Amino acid sequence: MGFSILHIDHVQVAAPAGKEEQAREFYTGILGMQEIEKPKALQGRGGAWFEFGSQQLHVGVEEPFSPAKKAHPAFRVAGYSELKAHLSATGIVWKEDDSIPGVQRFFVFDPFGNRLEFLK
Repeated sequence: MGFSILHIDHVQVAAPAGKEEQAREFYTGILGMQEIEKPKALQGRGGAWFEFGSQQLHVGVEEPFSPAKKAHPAFRVAGYSELKAHLSATGIVWKEDDSIPGVQRFFVFDPFGNRLEFLK
């Protein structure tokens, strides 16, 4: 074929217009991601970009807005139990899922209703 896909550069989820501060509160304040500056050419579109390790999550404005309730990014985490406790302490409801044998995972929804998966 002459090519190969190397890795995922970023994942994008959607949010309604004007909700950037809520995105910052959730993705940096609760999940601990680092906000990064969007390129100047894209700043007028709204939204916010976040980084964790060598990966990025972009929150883009979508109008009309419809949350991704099934499609989702999945994050492998260190401190799995600690993350669940932290989310509970901040009022974030998580739902354990044991449908895949041998896989520990849970789901949460961001402030906009987008589904997020976390794996041990």
